[in-house]
Amino acid sequence: MPVVSAFLVPGSPLPLLKPDNPPWGELASACRQAGHALAASRPEVVLLYSTQWFAVLDQQWLTRSRSAGVHVDENWHEHGEMEFDIASNTDLANACVAGSSHIGVHSRGVDYDGFPIDSGTISACTLMNIGTPELPIVAASNNLYHSAEQTEKLGALAAACAHEQGKRVAVVGVGGLSSAAFSEQIELRNDRISDPAHDKWNQRVLRLIESGDVSQLRSVLPDFAKEARADMGFKHFHWILGALQGCFAGAGVHGYGPLYGSGGAVVEFTLQDGNSQRST
Repeated sequence: MPVVSAFLVPGSPLPLLKPDNPPWGELASACRQAGHALAASRPEVVLLYSTQWFAVLDQQWLTRSRSAGVHVDENWHEHGEMEFDIASNTDLANACVAGSSHIGVHSRGVDYDGFPIDSGTISACTLMNIGTPELPIVAASNNLYHSAEQTEKLGALAAACAHEQGKRVAVVGVGGLSSAAFSEQIELRNDRISDPAHDKWNQRVLRLIESGDVSQLRSVLPDFAKEARADMGFKHFHWILGALQGCFAGAGVHGYGPLYGSGGAVVEFTLQDGNSQRST
């Protein structure tokens, strides 16, 4: 199995843009902690899926060796710019494009200057110190028409392609938990999960992830997606699950908190073979 570590991190740019706000700073610190654990697992490439990279017609993969620029988030532009310089492993990305037909998915590579890298990918790369020349990524888009099951197959495909190339990989799913953000202005330091019922759902799902009870998770995730408006149906978790061949031993939660009313968490998975550095 080529996967040596796996992580779930928020897609919101707020921890990166405004870490001086305590609720968001805690998640930023948790992401950095997860980045240290990822580096300790000694991967050669990071397989990354962000719910914020939207695609419609095809499944897209970042096949440009270096993507650099300045990004302004469409929702949080008042908090500043995000500079990025992201390295990709083009050999593995192109293998994923070529292999997609075997799972009934039409894929294409994205390789042009100025492509709009999304906030989630930039935030995860910056806070976790990935997407560097020493630790490049393979980034996959969130096709809005793909189901959780299809996304799981994509994660499995990416891991299988890495295995064929003899590469050690880490897996990162970038996205949130509940997604009901406040529609009115709030005092940032007093941020909280907007709906107590969503908070309960978030914590229930996190406890199940910690337990490693995949069967129970599969049974509750459709309700979680509906009742807590889970970010993109929690497809970023299915990306991880696919890469892990549908099972993991447990997980540790480095951080959980609000992101302007939505829920976010930093989770490190414990792999079945015990290779991950579990910490809570």
